[in-house]
Amino acid sequence: MARVDCASKINTKLCDKFSVGHYPMLFWGPPTKFSAGWEPKQAKSKLRVIDDGRTAERLLNWINKQIGSSYGLDDEKFENEHLPSNISDPGQIARAIYDVEEATTTAFDIILEHKMIKSETRASLIKFLQLLVAHHPSRRCRKGSAEVLVNFDDLCPLDMWSSDGHDAATNTMKGVLHNFQICGKEVPRGYWMFCRGSKNDTRGFSCGLWVLMHSLSVRIEDGESQFAFTSICDFIHNFFICEECRQHFYEMCSSVTSPFKKARDFALWLWSAHNEVNERLMKEEASLKTGDPKFPKMIWPPKQLCPSCYRSQVPKDKGSSQIDWDRDEVFKFLVSYYGNELVSLYKEKSLLADDGTNGTLDDLVASTNAVVVPVGAALAIGLASCAFGALACYWRSQQKNRKYYHQLYSLKNT
Repeated sequence: MARVDCASKINTKLCDKFSVGHYPMLFWGPPTKFSAGWEPKQAKSKLRVIDDGRTAERLLNWINKQIGSSYGLDDEKFENEHLPSNISDPGQIARAIYDVEEATTTAFDIILEHKMIKSETRASLIKFLQLLVAHHPSRRCRKGSAEVLVNFDDLCPLDMWSSDGHDAATNTMKGVLHNFQICGKEVPRGYWMFCRGSKNDTRGFSCGLWVLMHSLSVRIEDGESQFAFTSICDFIHNFFICEECRQHFYEMCSSVTSPFKKARDFALWLWSAHNEVNERLMKEEASLKTGDPKFPKMIWPPKQLCPSCYRSQVPKDKGSSQIDWDRDEVFKFLVSYYGNELVSLYKEKSLLADDGTNGTLDDLVASTNAVVVPVGAALAIGLASCAFGALACYWRSQQKNRKYYHQLYSLKNT
């Protein structure tokens, strides 16, 4: 269920798409049908305007009629925080495929917005694009990355930095690259799913970027392991906007003394580096109170998610140094979690198309919006949530014109 303020200028186009002519205006219908908008003269639309929702009681009565129920407003209240945790459900990562697409597009938006392509960073961007073309988990992003790479010399010629018109060339390149739509025409969507934090400045982009890097690490062949390592390290070093995070990651990369010869070794190094970041941040967030209360940093994977990854029955501490890991089991878990599980939703729902949205995405968005409602009315309002949930997609998509800087301040907000 979502609410859109049509008095706000940022929502003008969205509200026009639904022919909003008065307030309040409520819609009811399948989430997948919200993508086309609504017009009063539309004869066969599956969306319906709720014409009797001026008060909570009248709205609930209207919903009761639709589903044949008799819920009331005096029922016991149900709080969102009482929902059981699903941390042990490996299927949750399937939703992150959308966040990987979002993070990929956001990363390139940042690069263009901050004019980060320079003569000394050009090569590292090409290497990272090559890695994405071959191994990005999203077909849409593989195709978009390939289009950018094929045209890269035209978009970003070697001599553009020596010319007097460098700024003009940079602006032209920025406009052209935006038109390539690296992960499809519907991305960025302006919101996160698996990586959504309970606060605006937590998780989000950095979470999506970590998932992308892990997914790349389990898709490469042995002969590509060193290339993948240097490509990711150079990309973060040259293009991540948080200076502190960039420096920390560079130090971890610099500590590697021998080239990687096995994909397994690189995947486990990246996993260990991620845990090193989390271990440091657990201490920082505990002292500064800056963490996400609903998604605290932890050594990963937790035992609920991969019990076979732990040799010791119970870790002595939250620190990774106290855990006796079974690295063979950890690698199996990484391959499954960031490999097959990550793309399982794509495979099951035929989402490997080049672009466009779909009903599954709308269903997922709707399912993540829990609100405080009476227990008796929970089912009724829950069904209404399916109807209104897709509006959240459009409302949040309007936010993509805002600067992403506040979301990107730290690689540590995973």
